[in-house]
Amino acid sequence: MVAPKAPVFGKYDTTEIVINDAGLAKYIDLNSTSVPHSGGKHANKWFGKSNLSIVERLINNIMRTEKYTGKKLKAYKAVSDAFDIIAAKTKKNPVQVLVEALENAAPREEVTRLQFGGISVPKAVDISPQRRLDIALRNVSSGVVAASAKNKKTIQDCLADEIMLAAKGDMTSFAVAKKEETERVAQSAR
Repeated sequence: MVAPKAPVFGKYDTTEIVINDAGLAKYIDLNSTSVPHSGGKHANKWFGKSNLSIVERLINNIMRTEKYTGKKLKAYKAVSDAFDIIAAKTKKNPVQVLVEALENAAPREEVTRLQFGGISVPKAVDISPQRRLDIALRNVSSGVVAASAKNKKTIQDCLADEIMLAAKGDMTSFAVAKKEETERVAQSAR
């Protein structure tokens, strides 16, 4: 008998979440617990981060930024409050909105440098799905921290706004703008 899944933050069910991007589906883990904290048990395994809940990965990425460095409880509270704001504004499951935001913020190609003799040449390359998801999470969290710095808006409001804008694919979202810039630069390096 399979134990029932606990909802995220005790409120949001993940059983009906739809992932439209087939490439990212393998790496977006929706197995949830009521408290998204694994204690780093996947840290030293290859592709171990793929087994972490996507909400916990968002919390961990916010925790890597200036004010929240190492403060998981503060980052957890910020994400929990942001999810409440998203649920109130959109009337949708905030985990579904997060998944849509990550799908829209994940770049498909980037530029790498190739050495030919003594010459460095930029070359556009496709990005693996794992890296696409990592970049999307990093851009969402760094955009949120940049938006809330020297601003009267709290990080919860900024996170909710960033996730909702990215879910719509709006260019005013930091993560979507970074994705478009990365793909534009890659287009010119083909």
